[in-house]
Amino acid sequence: MCGTRGKLAGVVWLSAVAISATSARTVEPEFRFDRDTFAFQNATVLKYHDGIAFFPAKSEASDPANSYTRRCFVMTRTAMQFRKFEVLPENQRIVFPGYSNLREISNARTQVFENNIGSGFMSYFRPSNIRMVFLESTGYQEKTHQNLDAALARGDTFVAFLTTYPKMSINHAVLVYGRKKSRPRDELEHYLVYDPNHAETPRELTWSPRERAFAYQKDIDFIGGFVRVYQAYDKPLQ
Repeated sequence: MCGTRGKLAGVVWLSAVAISATSARTVEPEFRFDRDTFAFQNATVLKYHDGIAFFPAKSEASDPANSYTRRCFVMTRTAMQFRKFEVLPENQRIVFPGYSNLREISNARTQVFENNIGSGFMSYFRPSNIRMVFLESTGYQEKTHQNLDAALARGDTFVAFLTTYPKMSINHAVLVYGRKKSRPRDELEHYLVYDPNHAETPRELTWSPRERAFAYQKDIDFIGGFVRVYQAYDKPLQ
């Protein structure tokens, strides 16, 4: 899968996944972080510490290199598509011998994936981005929460666009793939998240029924707390 031949194989492979994913609506296998996510990760263009951007870029051991950036949307979309492709009959799948799952092959063939899953720049021009300007009410977020629960209940995943517009402390896409067990006397609902910026471990999104609001886990490039959530890649123009 090296050179031109490898790139063409990657394009054909990913195109077949995208086409097949729209028609595969049968019961899907449980999403597993250690199997169904990428081994490499996206990085922010700027360098952050406790949610604050640094100029010039600040480098730390816990902060990934910024050579592969702006790909959070295309990485979550591709992870979702690969999982949907798993349910097809074996004679309809494109098989790459020697690799048992997405994490394994993306670790061995990182460059092929980075070259073929799409440009991150185009995510800035997604028509549905405009929702963050007009659809910001708690009622809309409550409806989004209902859609999230419905997607997980039927065995689907949920690509979530996270934003704090107009502050823009986060502008990011993640893949919500499961619920965490509730804790005693905990009023929050906890969700498991694949974050393309964190290839090492799942992250957490929470929902507060009392405040009717989402919150996202703190990390080096986000101060944590309140975010608005918009579903992506579920309908045309999303």
